Amino acid sequence: MAGEPFGGEEKKEETTAAAAAAPAAATATTAATTTTTSESKDDAAPSATTAEEGTEEKVAVTGDEEDTGAQIAPIVRLEEVAISTGEENEEVLLDLKAKLYRFDKDGNQWKERGVGQVKLLQHKESGKIRLLMRQSRTLKICANHLVIPATTLQEHAGSDKSWVWHASDYSDGELKEELFCIRLGSTDSAQKFKSAFEEAQDKMAGKDGAADAEADAAAAALGGLSVDEKPKEAVEQPAA
Repeated sequence: MAGEPFGGEEKKEETTAAAAAAPAAATATTAATTTTTSESKDDAAPSATTAEEGTEEKVAVTGDEEDTGAQIAPIVRLEEVAISTGEENEEVLLDLKAKLYRFDKDGNQWKERGVGQVKLLQHKESGKIRLLMRQSRTLKICANHLVIPATTLQEHAGSDKSWVWHASDYSDGELKEELFCIRLGSTDSAQKFKSAFEEAQDKMAGKDGAADAEADAAAAALGGLSVDEKPKEAVEQPAA
């Protein structure tokens, strides 16, 4: 019996130790379970996100590749329209870039008419030559008049790039006496303009001379007829 108390105490101590270890084991088990659950949740989150991203990507791809095959007709149909400039029957004798001015008598000053291409155009049928200039952007007519032999080009204020002349201009839709000043980009261009203008004047002078000769011949023929003279056929014919 002496060994039982000792043995009982050992059992009691083992029981007490086991009872004390039980809560610790339970706590460890709970912590492990919590950790496992958290890890499971963390592992599951990317899977859900991946699934959502895959769905969005699939929808986007489906939207891009979707083609109904429908054809939408334009509301307004534009047709090509042939625009006539009036230069189709004319030969270009000169084409230079320049700046044109017009003298304003009321304001007693020069006013710019525009920058564009100045041309000398000769009609293929009539042979008449005109000076035509349009603005570069708007194509608005700045000058439009016939080249006549009586026109004189003069330098403006001693400039070797500018020329001044009078003309009966028709750029505004009615004839107006205008004083023009044109400025070319270089001295060579200015001399080229003058040479072409004077050549055009010579051509027009030749045509005017031929027309005057024909007019003089017709006047002489008419002058040879007297008032008393009658055609012989009219005299010989019997009176009605």
